[in-house]
Amino acid sequence: MGKIYTKTALITGISGQDGAYLSKLLLSKSYKIIGVTRSHHEDNLSKLKRLGVDSDIIMEECDLLDISSIINMINKYKPDEIYNLAAQSSVGLSFTQPIGTINFNIVSVLNLLEAIRIIKPDVRFYQASSSEMYGKVTNLPVTVNTPMHPLSPYAISKASAHWIVVNYRESYGVYACNGVLFNHESFLRSNGFFVKKVLQETVRNKNNANWVLKVGSIDIKRDFGYSPSYVEAMWLMLQAEKADDFIICSGKSITLRSIIEYVFKKLDVSINKLVIDNDFMRPTDIEDIYGDNTPAKTKLGWQYDLDFYQVLDLLIKEELDFLDRKEVVNA
Repeated sequence: MGKIYTKTALITGISGQDGAYLSKLLLSKSYKIIGVTRSHHEDNLSKLKRLGVDSDIIMEECDLLDISSIINMINKYKPDEIYNLAAQSSVGLSFTQPIGTINFNIVSVLNLLEAIRIIKPDVRFYQASSSEMYGKVTNLPVTVNTPMHPLSPYAISKASAHWIVVNYRESYGVYACNGVLFNHESFLRSNGFFVKKVLQETVRNKNNANWVLKVGSIDIKRDFGYSPSYVEAMWLMLQAEKADDFIICSGKSITLRSIIEYVFKKLDVSINKLVIDNDFMRPTDIEDIYGDNTPAKTKLGWQYDLDFYQVLDLLIKEELDFLDRKEVVNA
C-alpha cells in the first residue's frame, strides 16, 4: 500500500536553507513534496541531505523564466501549495549583477502566478519577500504598511515581486501571500552571508595566529532570527482562511559588531583579530531595521520568543560539532 499524503507542495529554491527546513516541516505533516531546482547537481542536495530528507522529495528541474515549463509541472503534480523561495538572494551580488537579479526575481514570480491563474487557480501561493524592500525607513518597527525605499537592486526586485503578488490576489482572487522575512540564520545558511561567515571562519581559525576576520560596516543594526522557526510561519500563512501579507521577525535589532564580539568571547578569540576592510563596504546600507511580528503571532498563532544570542549559542555548537566530525573523518 502506497504512502497516504495530506497535501502536495511544490517548493522552488528547495536547495537553500529555508527550502531544507520547510521540507522537513512539511514531511512531518505528511505532505508530498516536489522540489524545484535549476539543475540536479549533487551540491544542490547537500542541505537536504544534512537534514536527512533528500530521499523523501521528488526533484524536478525547471526554468522559472520559462512559463511553459511551470505550466507543465503544475499540470503534472497538481499541487495544493506552492512555496516560492527561489531567488538571486545576495544583496552584495545584486550590485554587480543588477540586470540578472532584477530579471530573475521579478519574472519568475510573474510566471508562477500567471501559470496558477491559467491552470490551477485554487493553488495557495507563498512568496518569500524580504525586509530589504523597506530600506531607508524613518519609523520603526517596520509593518507591512511601512513605505518602501529599496537601497539595492535585490531590494528593488523583491519590492516589485511583492506588489505583483498583491496584484494577483486583489485582481484575480489568487490565494497569494507575501512573507516578509527579516534576517534568519541556521547552520545551513550559505557561506556568503554575514553571520555564517563570522561563525564558520572563527570556529575554523580560533587557534590560527595568522588569521583575521575581515568585515565591512558592522555598526549597522539588523533584526535576526532562527530559520527553522521562520519556516513554520510560511506554512501557517497558507493555512489561514484569508490570504494576507505578514512580517516575520524577532521584533528587535542588534549590531553586527555585537554578534562578532559575542562569538569571539564564546570561542576565546581576541577582538584584535577583527579587521574593518573597505572592500567589504556596500555602496548603500540600512543603518537600523527591525519589524513588528505582532500580526503573525495574533492572526496566525506563530510562536517565537528566541533571543538572538540564544540562537548564536545553537549555531556555535553546530559549527563546532561539524568541525569535530570533519576532523575525525580526516584523521
